[in-house]
Amino acid sequence: MPDLFAPYELKALTLKNRVVMPPMCQYAVSRQDGIPNEWHFVHYVSRAVGGTGFIIVEMTGVHPDGRITNQDTGIWSDEHIDAYRRLTDAVHTQGAKIAIQLGHAGRKAQDAEPPVAPSAIPFDAKSKTPRALSAEEIAELVEAYREGARRAAEAGFDTVELHGAHGYLIHQFHSPLTNVREDEYGADPFLFGEQVARTVREVLPVEMPLLMRVSAKEYVEGGYDEAYALEFCRRYKAAGVDMFHVSSGGEGPIGSNGGPNAGPAYQVNLAEYIRSGLQVPVIAVGRLESYAEAQSIVTEEKAELVAVGRGMLSDPYWALHAQEALGGVDKSNVPKPYERGIWKRK
Repeated sequence: MPDLFAPYELKALTLKNRVVMPPMCQYAVSRQDGIPNEWHFVHYVSRAVGGTGFIIVEMTGVHPDGRITNQDTGIWSDEHIDAYRRLTDAVHTQGAKIAIQLGHAGRKAQDAEPPVAPSAIPFDAKSKTPRALSAEEIAELVEAYREGARRAAEAGFDTVELHGAHGYLIHQFHSPLTNVREDEYGADPFLFGEQVARTVREVLPVEMPLLMRVSAKEYVEGGYDEAYALEFCRRYKAAGVDMFHVSSGGEGPIGSNGGPNAGPAYQVNLAEYIRSGLQVPVIAVGRLESYAEAQSIVTEEKAELVAVGRGMLSDPYWALHAQEALGGVDKSNVPKPYERGIWKRK
């Protein structure tokens, strides 16, 4: 049986362990140009030094108005490539692999004037009313995802993750809560996500896997359930997605995500459901700070990879500390300048 520190391979992506740092927005682009800066460099490279096998860079806008805020990262221009190349090169020197999450916030783009969405439905009473996208604008955004993926490959990323979760644009198209269009994108709510996946797949190297983050369940009245999510994941898999990063919620206010049951590992059953329903590898995520719990998810074959978000914000060396707690750290995994640290040796 595999464990948390067994290697993993998916197409050309070879990971030294099953530990993932999931995308978490830093809101730290002070110049508002979308270009990652020294904060992002230290933030991501430190987790690679800390033993993480796979790092996924925060949701990165494929369009300037697709960012949640103007302080978020972007990849809508070739001018962004060099900064990302510096980051990927540094992460690779530590033996880790790195992906970038491509996304568009849709109606959740706080600084867009106005935001855009499948339909003119605001997120909540405090949010701006978005403008419904025209068919021509939808085609332009599909192309924006394509160009973002091309730039990501040129910048040295090992793979790309599409953000189809948490109430952002792809999620807005496939959710009945936010898509009431009367054209082909309303008749087929999975069409936009499918088109994005297909066009991104076309520009990535054949052996580079394509990942997608999805919300496998909505928690507000009228929201979809996991059976509905299985159907759109089936479509996205057919369009070229190789692995799903299974989360939930995001269509409602903060706090509605799982309600009172949103404790440790509360989303793992959703990841396992998508995994078994489609025979596809998955990343489990959701309050998985416990070393033993993360280990059990892999050993019990509920998911191939385990994403640790808040735990890594607290501890950049979470992976090394987990390995120590679960039986000792292989000396080859510890950077030489840190060998005099507290980690035990196998």
